[in-house]
Amino acid sequence: MSAPTRFDRGHTDDLMSFLAASPTPYHAVATAAERLEKAGFRQVAETDAWEGTSGGKYVLRGGAIIAWYVPKGAEAHTPFRIIGAHTDSPNLRVKPLPDTGAHGWRQVAVEIYGGPLLNSWLDRDLGLAGRLSLRDGSTRLVNVDRPLLRVPQLAIHLDRSVTSDGLKLDKQRHLQPVWGLGDTREGDLISFLEEESGLPAGEVTGWDLMTHSVERPAYLGRDNELLAGPRMDNLLSVHAATAALTAVAAADSTLSYIPVLAAFDHEENGSQSDTGADGPLLGSVLERSVFARGGSYEDRARAFAGTVCLSCDTGHAVHPNYAERHDPTHHPRANGGPILKVNVNNRYATDGSGRSVFAAACEKAGVPFQSFVSNNAMPCGTTIGPITAARHGIRTVDIGVAILSMHSARELCGADDPYLLTNSLVAFLAG
Repeated sequence: MSAPTRFDRGHTDDLMSFLAASPTPYHAVATAAERLEKAGFRQVAETDAWEGTSGGKYVLRGGAIIAWYVPKGAEAHTPFRIIGAHTDSPNLRVKPLPDTGAHGWRQVAVEIYGGPLLNSWLDRDLGLAGRLSLRDGSTRLVNVDRPLLRVPQLAIHLDRSVTSDGLKLDKQRHLQPVWGLGDTREGDLISFLEEESGLPAGEVTGWDLMTHSVERPAYLGRDNELLAGPRMDNLLSVHAATAALTAVAAADSTLSYIPVLAAFDHEENGSQSDTGADGPLLGSVLERSVFARGGSYEDRARAFAGTVCLSCDTGHAVHPNYAERHDPTHHPRANGGPILKVNVNNRYATDGSGRSVFAAACEKAGVPFQSFVSNNAMPCGTTIGPITAARHGIRTVDIGVAILSMHSARELCGADDPYLLTNSLVAFLAG
């Protein structure tokens, strides 16, 4: 994909396709890998010996992908420029014993993943997708992308206080979706998914399944200046980073850095996994890249010392109905360009030198940017930024796109911001 031009709605159309094709982290990395393959990147296996050749390469592990492009003439100590993001989003995930129900309703037992806005999952048509583990040790992706499940809300006639006292949901009792009528039968859900996937009965021995809204991403507003869709936190960033990496790799000629995409899983629950930012995956890939080009530990240290990472995640646009919840002097707006996220208590990794790096990239790309800090009276969220900085000793800057309805089943952003972000990422990776 070529670098998107400013206000090019074709880029946002492509983001909508990416979101729709990626209902789970496993689908997201498969979609990204497909785009990288078309751009000439090739997958390398972690169990193989790596060559130090130039060109684009990527590693897949579960719901994570690390991709990088080695330009011709790169030395072992050539530093990296990394865009870090995450592939997971808060949702409802299927339990090990999924078949449940009561009073003639067949239901699916789910567990809450991350910190979703629970009310946004009510009365919404849901599909089911994820990864099936098979008897022979292989895996297969599955996506039932049609109305299959629904978490029905209690009628107001049976809870008259809901309008005065607010909606109160018990995570165990009130969020189990229905998917049919009749008696509960053990193994029913997995048998259904085996049929959907064309697999023999009894072939599936493990699963990582989750619900998703089947409503398509869509433009919104009088002039279509807004974009509504699922999983923008944080597939919007994964899409932008993939587009930026392929654009920079296509240009190749004068790269003085090795551009990298690092999209991790499990950010929404702490990043502590073998595919999370707090795991060894990124460090292992970068080190092996150095060593494959004949480098030593000294070269690795030199490369890391000159490396910069943009931790790219969504942030909060000022909410017109709750402006008092924001810092009074920092009000990021939709379509105002990407945001630089700052927190002096290191919930974000940005400092003054990092700001300069991002400001230079935006200036080079002709892209405006905004600043975000939290209201002092409210706790600040966090990202993979501080984790990346601390774990790898890499200078890291937190940025992203300002959105509304973060952690909802359906989020909202300015329709121009995704490609404004991508333009800034292209400039950053190009150095």
